[in-house]
Amino acid sequence: MASLLLAATPAAVSAQTAGPASNPVSELVVVAASPLPGSNLERDKAPVETYVVTARDISRTGPPDLLNALNQQVGGVNLDSAAGNPYQPTLFYHGFEASPLQGTSEGLAVYANGVRLNQSFGDTVNWDLIPNLAIDRLTVEGSNPVFGLNALGGSLNVQLKTGFTYQGGEADLSGGSFGQVQGDVQYGAKVGNTALYVAISGLHEDGWRDLQSSDIQSLYGDLGWRGERAEAHLNVTLANSVLNGPGTSPVELLAADPAAQFTAPNKVSNRFAQISGSGGYQLSPTTSVQGVVYYDNFRQLVVNGNSANDTPCDDGSGLLCGDSGPSTTLGGATIPAFLGDSPFAYSELDDQTTNTDGYGVSAQVVNTDKLFGLTNHAVLGASYDGAQTDFSGISFIGGITAVSREFVGPGVVIDEPGDNVPVHVGVTDNYYGVFGSDTLNLTPELSVTASARYNVADIDLKDMNGGDLTGAHSYSRFNPAIGLAYKAASWVTLYGGYAEANRAPTPAELSCASPADSCSLANFFVGDPDLKQVVAHTFEAGAHGGFQPFAGATLSYNLALYRTDLDNDILFVNSVTQGRAFFTNVGRTRRQGVDAGARLVTDRWQAYVDYAHTDATYRTSFVESGGSNPAADGDGNLAIQTGNKLPGIPADQVKLGFDIKATERLTLGAMAVGQSGTFLFGDEANLTPKLPGFFVLNFYGSYQVTHNLQVFGRIENVADTRYYTYGTFSPTDSVFLSQAPTASNPRSYSPAAPIGGFGGVRFTF
Repeated sequence: MASLLLAATPAAVSAQTAGPASNPVSELVVVAASPLPGSNLERDKAPVETYVVTARDISRTGPPDLLNALNQQVGGVNLDSAAGNPYQPTLFYHGFEASPLQGTSEGLAVYANGVRLNQSFGDTVNWDLIPNLAIDRLTVEGSNPVFGLNALGGSLNVQLKTGFTYQGGEADLSGGSFGQVQGDVQYGAKVGNTALYVAISGLHEDGWRDLQSSDIQSLYGDLGWRGERAEAHLNVTLANSVLNGPGTSPVELLAADPAAQFTAPNKVSNRFAQISGSGGYQLSPTTSVQGVVYYDNFRQLVVNGNSANDTPCDDGSGLLCGDSGPSTTLGGATIPAFLGDSPFAYSELDDQTTNTDGYGVSAQVVNTDKLFGLTNHAVLGASYDGAQTDFSGISFIGGITAVSREFVGPGVVIDEPGDNVPVHVGVTDNYYGVFGSDTLNLTPELSVTASARYNVADIDLKDMNGGDLTGAHSYSRFNPAIGLAYKAASWVTLYGGYAEANRAPTPAELSCASPADSCSLANFFVGDPDLKQVVAHTFEAGAHGGFQPFAGATLSYNLALYRTDLDNDILFVNSVTQGRAFFTNVGRTRRQGVDAGARLVTDRWQAYVDYAHTDATYRTSFVESGGSNPAADGDGNLAIQTGNKLPGIPADQVKLGFDIKATERLTLGAMAVGQSGTFLFGDEANLTPKLPGFFVLNFYGSYQVTHNLQVFGRIENVADTRYYTYGTFSPTDSVFLSQAPTASNPRSYSPAAPIGGFGGVRFTF
């Protein structure tokens, strides 16, 4: 559970020697002073809002599920599902995004075992590649420049298990609604100075919507050695996934069939392999060094069926036409209107391949010598992350099925300058960083923390087809931070601070940054104009603590206020070409708000409540094309004004939870999440009604049959509430909807799953 709710609840924090059947205990909640392991700092000294989610929290309702644990148990976090696949969501924290989808404005840095997980091509985060079963703990932290590029709104720092932190074994088998079947096996052992940990997981789910399915497999292994003064680890991560997401569907289509998809196919296939080494050496009782080195390969295939931009020409030529005239294929030959004159007979299939080799190294020195006679904790380090990416994209024009609106091929390749251009680009990224942090205890109760990082980003693009994608871009910035933490009493710690962070434009953004050469989401890139880097300025203050309201009980609480102003924010805005958009700097945006929570824990039960208010607004006016938004002006544009709300970010969220040990063997619990409505993506001017808010209740429970055997189950969306996590606009007039033939409303939603039941068994040894 979130450490802000657990400052006086140490039983929920993983112990260094906890096994699968133990009740882990630790007397100290710690956070990382940098992404690298080995730089732990007492949480009461950190001048930023911090949550710690443990392996126990992730598995509270059944098989380990990091995203649901964050969504249900951490204040300020919400998920949306633009892709329509439950394992491919966008995560928001304080209005900043970490998403697997190109085109999102990434604003959170994500690490695992000191290795950056934001993919270099678009800073995207593929949640399906993280081995949930192997997570020991995850720290969610406010803005801190030490975490490097993209830590605009904060960071997520994952520490995975080792044979030193986990001994024994566990095997889970579960399944339930929507054809879900899942198996997880983990084992850890320590022999002398050597330890081994292995986690293997597999999941299949048919899904509840048309053409929705998920297949995910992962393997994580750690081989470790520990001596009196040194420790070293070798990690291997392998992951494979095939995710079919039906995406958003027009509201009138959903009214006729809640499971219906709009156009198809929509498939993402990911393959990931990583090998990394990490270690530390204690130079003296007060000085240690840590380092991480890694290599990985990420291969992604995206197959995306869309409404056609190329339709029969209206000049009687019998050809297909795009925005700039007759459509052409490879070699410049015109394409005949091979399916007749109806635009509803055509669809488009966009294919892309991203192949990235990533590599890097980080090192740091941690020193706890006294400074001016005062207790001090200092970190000084440097990092390098590099990548070679080969990206290619191609479009086909073909037919479309009448009922399910699936692409019918094989289709004809489209080759048109300024439209769907076959793309092949090579990208070389080099990111350098030098960072430092120092926490000085002015008194036993008062500490001051100063930190800083200097970032350099060099991005080179080479158009392999000889087009105008070729270009070199370089960015650099020094980001400082300073803050205070004061333990005013045994039951309260006060903190406050200021931090700066930056984000360099990604290769994907730099490749699609012109209104004249716009691109389709997650696909084709043309042109290479420059973009400015994004800079964040964050002020934060808060309080946390805990006390015993009555014998045998602990009440912990948190309160946090924050404001982050971004300069030169980069957004993916609509172009005049239907279904196309481009990246551009839109000036200033702001996220500000308050988080508040409390948790009461006794020997037999616990309860928590979290409330978050987020005010996310544009602070600079600009104009964009309205796309399919019916509220666009006579010229088809939207005028975004200062004070308009950012789409997709709920102003208010509440999270509630309760569980009780009804008997020595039986545990029952419930969790609920509610959030207010959000403006639709594509309605940055706030001219149309919001996506409706929702309140969802889940039940869960477990029964300990024997010391080693447990059965567990959960019911999600108990009231079978129909609700939506994402909304935008779709061109309903470009595709015939057989289930709703008179549909004209372009509002398009991504529906959440109906009521579902799941259960399984867990065997520990």
